[in-house]
Amino acid sequence: MLHACGVDFGTSNSTVGWHKAGQPALLTLEQDKVTLPSVVFFNADEDEVNYGRAALASYLAGYEGRLMRSMKSLLGTSLIDGQTEVQGRALPFRQLLAYYIGELKRRAEHSAGQQFSQAVFGRPVHFIDDDRAADQIAQNTLEEIARAVGFKDIEFQYEPIAAAIDYESRIDREELVLIADIGGGTSDFSLVRLSPERSKNTDRHSDILGNGGVHIGGTDFDKYLSLTQVMPLLGLGGRLANGTEVPSAHYFNLATWHTINLLYSQKVARELQDIYRDANNDDLRTRLERFLYLLEQRDGHWLALKSEEAKIMLSDQDSVILTLDRLRSKTQASLECVLKLEQQGFQLSIAHLMDQIENTINQVLSSAGVVAADIDTVFFTGGSSGVRGLRQRIGAMVPDAKKVEGDLFGSIGAGLGLDAHRRFA
Repeated sequence: MLHACGVDFGTSNSTVGWHKAGQPALLTLEQDKVTLPSVVFFNADEDEVNYGRAALASYLAGYEGRLMRSMKSLLGTSLIDGQTEVQGRALPFRQLLAYYIGELKRRAEHSAGQQFSQAVFGRPVHFIDDDRAADQIAQNTLEEIARAVGFKDIEFQYEPIAAAIDYESRIDREELVLIADIGGGTSDFSLVRLSPERSKNTDRHSDILGNGGVHIGGTDFDKYLSLTQVMPLLGLGGRLANGTEVPSAHYFNLATWHTINLLYSQKVARELQDIYRDANNDDLRTRLERFLYLLEQRDGHWLALKSEEAKIMLSDQDSVILTLDRLRSKTQASLECVLKLEQQGFQLSIAHLMDQIENTINQVLSSAGVVAADIDTVFFTGGSSGVRGLRQRIGAMVPDAKKVEGDLFGSIGAGLGLDAHRRFA
């Protein structure tokens, strides 16, 4: 029995793939779902650890505890060697990742009815942009954590290449394909020659004409939607008595998943109280009161979820109404905020991110010596490739290419599972 699987540990969602005759390519990880949201909730009221959708449900239900998400973003940064406080105890971030990846392994084994000791892990083209040393540290850290939870033989594959392997299993002729993998934390692009004949080769290095990536993904779209549309409700952009703007650092932390917990300290509360005293009008004071109350209630992750919800709705709608019922102050406890978000405002808030993504694709084409007319197919994968405007922007760069949508959440895991079978069989 082959004890190999493919692990797509994602910023927002994770999957585990395998290759067994007559069985689906992806293993079920939560109820009947093949995805497990990359979320951990330390439930203090029930004294238990929740994962995935159950973690989000417990948090939103109001249980006391700590919610952790976007954990993959810690890899390659100095934060990975730090720690956070959970129920009065210090929890190293490495251990946090081990909790989640270990749970991913246990659920996959339960679904498959067997153990997995060998794995091909997906990785972005760049964990950290323009820093090879940090990038290698990120991969080494992930490998150390994978070994700590029980994997013995570990290899890595670029996530867009894994998606290419999945697509290649469905074509009947050679194609030059641009793989566009827009995930929760990174956007990766690869130019790959695919064909039924080439799929028989174990070493595919010569088929990769170029690849590149940028550390931009769905959580960044959430972040800048929040900063431009939501954070002004908490005082961002307001003017103090001395004419200066309210400092923005705390708002950036509140809009970024893996830094939200940094705000839950007495030091931050004191700093915001000082800013509140310097406010020069009642409107700004009300907005700052909302910020203070939000932190007091530890509702930062709730607000991030609402921004993500708005982004998803704006992928299909021109405008949405967002009810922010937890944005209130002690002096206006019965007043909830209702925010109307327009598609145009969302596009403006992420325009600079789309520019960076387009520049990255142009660099990949240029380094490979390929022009747009040479590309047969653009294959979209990754949950964030559904963001309105992004797919159109990429498609316009290669107007003659066929546009194919893979399984936005499952192509990489399925490809990694097939790659694991080929490598370890």
